Amino acid sequence: MGNVRYTVVIEWDESEKLYIATVPALSVGTYGESREEAIKSAREAVTVTIEGLRELGQPIPQGVT
Repeated sequence: MGNVRYTVVIEWDESEKLYIATVPALSVGTYGESREEAIKSAREAVTVTIEGLRELGQPIPQGVT
């Protein structure tokens, strides 16, 4: 399996003063103090989520085509 791309939605949370990153296809959400931190954290969360799904023998959701 080659590289798979997922849509990452970045939003600014004014009340928490954080960037929220969500990956809808995987139901993953995380955050960072900067956009870059939020994106890095989302990448890490995607990796961990996919590894967990593989270990459980679950299907991996398709990314963006």
